[in-house]
Amino acid sequence: MNAPSNLTDYVSAGNVFFLLWGAVLIFSMHAGFAFLEAGSVRKKNIVNALTKIPTDWAVSTVIYFLIGFPIAYGISFFGSASDLLGNNSGYDLAHFFFLLCFAAVIPAIISGGVAERMKFGPQVLAGAVFVALAYPLFEGLVWGRFNVLGAPDGWLAGIFGSGFHDYAGSVVVHAMGGWLALPAILLLKPRMGRYVNGDSRPMQIHSVPYVALGSWLLMIGWFGFNVASAATLPNISGLVAANSLLAMGGGLLAAVLVSKRDSVFVYNGALAGLVAVCAGSDVMHPLAALAVGAIAGIIFVKGFLWANEKLRIDDVLGVWPLHGLCGAWGGIAAGIFGYEQLGGMGGVSFFSQLTGTLICIAIALVFSGATYFIIKKTHGIRLTAQEELLGSDLSIHAGKAYPEELI
Repeated sequence: MNAPSNLTDYVSAGNVFFLLWGAVLIFSMHAGFAFLEAGSVRKKNIVNALTKIPTDWAVSTVIYFLIGFPIAYGISFFGSASDLLGNNSGYDLAHFFFLLCFAAVIPAIISGGVAERMKFGPQVLAGAVFVALAYPLFEGLVWGRFNVLGAPDGWLAGIFGSGFHDYAGSVVVHAMGGWLALPAILLLKPRMGRYVNGDSRPMQIHSVPYVALGSWLLMIGWFGFNVASAATLPNISGLVAANSLLAMGGGLLAAVLVSKRDSVFVYNGALAGLVAVCAGSDVMHPLAALAVGAIAGIIFVKGFLWANEKLRIDDVLGVWPLHGLCGAWGGIAAGIFGYEQLGGMGGVSFFSQLTGTLICIAIALVFSGATYFIIKKTHGIRLTAQEELLGSDLSIHAGKAYPEELI
């Protein structure tokens, strides 16, 4: 390949490097997902948690390259290598890498909700279906080739004046992942011993330090998630970075207060704030982002307790409240705090945000319910009672995280 020879070449190379910088940061978030889950499960399920995330990543890479990305954006990679590189330093390939990191978040989210009792193969298979079809469909409606929801002249804009706005995926990624997880959690039913004779018996997590490490990796990588959603260097926004910081802080501080300083809730509160701010991070005032994040922190803490203690659905990592509920809140919040009257940049509609969010939830529930129902009827989705008691590490992977321990 020849070195850049003019300003256009340097701009193209800069844009590619910018996307790759963001992609690598988001890629590092998958280590965060792995450690967050490994810390939140019991010792007998650590290997399983640390194995599922990279397996889902590898499957997502292949599936999204061959099916998902072409569906969402109408771009195929079956030409020659020189054609793929083109005259813009291979921007489409870098864009694929960046958006793959978003797509692979879907099975990573689901993994935390179904932890400790789901079969390995069915989980990987379901994730592949979602990355191939469900996620690209909604992605294409908002960001990609169909763009009937998000476009300035699209369907929702024609009705409400502005299209659906989701800058970095509160709804497209997080709400989609959280609501895709819910049917699986319900069909699997609770872990053995989680609820006994009407009593809730919370299970001791393996490691708060692992939870902290996973959360820090996610928080750091999130700035690639949000800031690099600009897609090109000229569109980079300091406002997005500031809003991400304020929302993270708001979510964390709210969780400190509402959870009475529970460390696991505190870390997840920070993540809740980041989930919620993605959609409107480019249009909100930083003080609005602080409020959005704080509300998300409260939604997570209260939502986790409501789901697990009142509804008793045994969402191990709380992925439905964290991603499903906080992601939906973030999509709607962009249609509130994005208005100029509240210090925002404008160009949003509350009703478009609400409608787009509800469409996402509907697509996720239909795809997920059908997929897991079919897999359950054909192959089964849950470990046997004996396998679950033994633990997924030994029953699936034939190895323990701490083999020197006798028990």
